[in-house]
Amino acid sequence: MSRVLFVAAGAVVVLSLLAPPAQAQVQGGGRPTTPLGPVNALGQEFKLPPPPAGPTPRLPDGTIDLGDGVWVMNRPFGAASGLGPGEVLPLLPAAQALMASRRQADDPNAWCLPMGVMRYTPYPFRFIQNYTHKKPTHLYIMHELMRTFRQVFMDGRPHPPELDPTWFGHSVGRYEQDTLVIDTVGFNDKAWFDGQGTPHTDQLHSVERWTRVDMGHLVAEVLIDDPGAYARPFTVRYESTLRPPTDDLMEYVCQENNQFGFASGVR
Repeated sequence: MSRVLFVAAGAVVVLSLLAPPAQAQVQGGGRPTTPLGPVNALGQEFKLPPPPAGPTPRLPDGTIDLGDGVWVMNRPFGAASGLGPGEVLPLLPAAQALMASRRQADDPNAWCLPMGVMRYTPYPFRFIQNYTHKKPTHLYIMHELMRTFRQVFMDGRPHPPELDPTWFGHSVGRYEQDTLVIDTVGFNDKAWFDGQGTPHTDQLHSVERWTRVDMGHLVAEVLIDDPGAYARPFTVRYESTLRPPTDDLMEYVCQENNQFGFASGVR
């Protein structure tokens, strides 16, 4: 990935831990802090080339090709931010109380822990497909943040009847025409959906629908079904753009000598 984009993205994450949410800054007259906007979180102007144009690329068997580049989401990928106009999260009272009690300093991401399925921005990600002459059996989503990855089983297997809860859960995938569908269960309740502490429980069941609408644009619609935290299922929608071929994932090491928490005197 280009150095300019990496620096801008990193600045957004650092300042997000020290400043009010971006939405409040914008409403109060401050500058936008979206990672792909013309002004980054330090007030520095930078320009990014537009995403490439052209038809959706395909593998030799006609399957949509997701693995030919690095993607960046156009806005934060969290439960609240992807809702439609006028929509609000159908949080249950206990989930509302939990969210209200959370502080930004408690964000698992700030403690070098995974962000979970719903959070990507501002870091780029890419799909790895093991396509050869055989039908794909696995798909991986590689995330620059702490070099984490998700494993998606594409061989038709079901979810195991008993799962140990994990940050990313157990994912099985399939294609429905030009859409990659990823069904995931077996989550723990530790990850936050976003920087505001939007919660979920270990009852979470997510269904992601990734559609590459053309060469440079990817749309994700995610169904969230979690009866432990929400009164009803709901869907969030996001868009991503393809970065230039010269961009790639960079090394991200968060574990060594982490100074955010107790060692830095936060508490």
